[in-house]
Amino acid sequence: MSGKLWGIGLGPGDPELVTVKAARIIGAADVIAFHSAKHGRSISRAIAAPYMRAGQLEEHLVYPVTTETTDHPGGYQGAIDEFYESAAARLAEHLEAGRSVALLAAGDPFFYSSFQHMHRRLADRFESEIIPGVTSVSAASAALGTPLVEGEQVLSILPGTMPVEELTERLRTADAAAIMKLGRTYPGVRQALSDSGRLDDAYYVERASSTRQRVLRAADVDEASVPYFAITIVPGPKPETRIALTGAASAATSAARNDTAAASDASVSTAAQRNSMGEVVVVGLGPGAAEWVTPEVARALEAATDIVGYATYVNRVPERAGQQRHSSDNKVESERAAMALDLAKNGHKVVVVSGGDPGVFAMAAAVVEESADPQWRDVPVRVLPGVTAASAVASRMGAPLGHDFAMISLSDRLKPWEVVAGRISAVAAADMAFAVYNPASSQRKWQVGAMRDLVLEHRKPETPVVIGRDVGGPTETVRVTTLAELNPDEVDMRTLLIIGASTTTVFDTADGPRVYTSRRYGD
Repeated sequence: MSGKLWGIGLGPGDPELVTVKAARIIGAADVIAFHSAKHGRSISRAIAAPYMRAGQLEEHLVYPVTTETTDHPGGYQGAIDEFYESAAARLAEHLEAGRSVALLAAGDPFFYSSFQHMHRRLADRFESEIIPGVTSVSAASAALGTPLVEGEQVLSILPGTMPVEELTERLRTADAAAIMKLGRTYPGVRQALSDSGRLDDAYYVERASSTRQRVLRAADVDEASVPYFAITIVPGPKPETRIALTGAASAATSAARNDTAAASDASVSTAAQRNSMGEVVVVGLGPGAAEWVTPEVARALEAATDIVGYATYVNRVPERAGQQRHSSDNKVESERAAMALDLAKNGHKVVVVSGGDPGVFAMAAAVVEESADPQWRDVPVRVLPGVTAASAVASRMGAPLGHDFAMISLSDRLKPWEVVAGRISAVAAADMAFAVYNPASSQRKWQVGAMRDLVLEHRKPETPVVIGRDVGGPTETVRVTTLAELNPDEVDMRTLLIIGASTTTVFDTADGPRVYTSRRYGD
């Protein structure tokens, strides 16, 4: 029998706004499918993560184009249509095999959602059911704290992609309006609001219900910083309560216009704002052993008001009364970084935890990259180093990384495999030992064998390979094999590999084999 297609409405962003039914189906489904742009960060998956279970298959549907140009012969629409056909075929394979598929949709599946394109291509062949979700319009209204419409008023929902003249005309006659799909369209939207005489009554809500929510007057928004996940609201009834705007500058503007805010709001200085901020400290906990946590990192953990990170690493931090812990899935690095920065902006002392060293395939890059956003520029960010997994595995066998070496991640989640393969070949040709991070997972095994074959083009079959698993943990194992005998089935996500160079040597001792890579080359 065929599987069932579920359209899962996740709501506007807050995982607690996911319905009970949606949470139940997410946890029960065989396959979780979700969309993202090329950067790989999926808001939908981040919302659903608390309700997912281990072992579920995942289908990551990456748009070939969003706002950038494309050389597809059919242009933007041709590229998107081809993508939807391919994505539908991928989901159909699961459904034909009898697997249930939960396709995630931010907001509601039938409200400006990519789900409807999959539904159009699959619902005539497979059983399907839609679980509605809270829309961004409702979330934005709640963020404003004022009614959208009352009595006989009519709410108009308008896409910001409409021509300015048409949008202007519709706004002139609307009792109340919600304008969706902002981002690059915002200059035109603001022009339409102004030309229709509605600008002074309009509000802007960004990422409603999430930890990054912002509420501003539509006239005060920086056009260059508007994301797609924002909405403009023109309420029907005149607000009878003060709108809680985001930031001191917005509060001051509101006071000047409404004469209801305190006069002191307008005099808050940038220096005072900085003094009220907390900070973000990104730390490395080391590979696993408690004694590998540095005293500097231990002091930061003790002083923190909030601990943020992947659940596996958060669970390694001793609990302390009054300290808040924010755990999340390991595939939502950017969202996790933004939450930490937002907490710090509001006065919290936040520690973001990583295994090993935070700057090696870990959270330092995500936090520092996110902190470049102008809204976080004033938030202090520090990075504290930790013992790397490569150093820990190497130490168990002696000094296999004793000379020039490289570190490579086999994960192709955020970069194409062609890039990974090119780097493997380059390092192998350069005759450097190298450490291999993220070699495999429950759904990704083939890369280990592919890496081995690439290296064998440049290295001898008897080249030493160190296999370290759970080093520093309760199930630690470390052993030596050869490149030719490296078995991908013995490698998982908790494993780190060290591939030797031509000068890497193995010799026996009373305690077992010992490995080193000489710092001296022959003539």
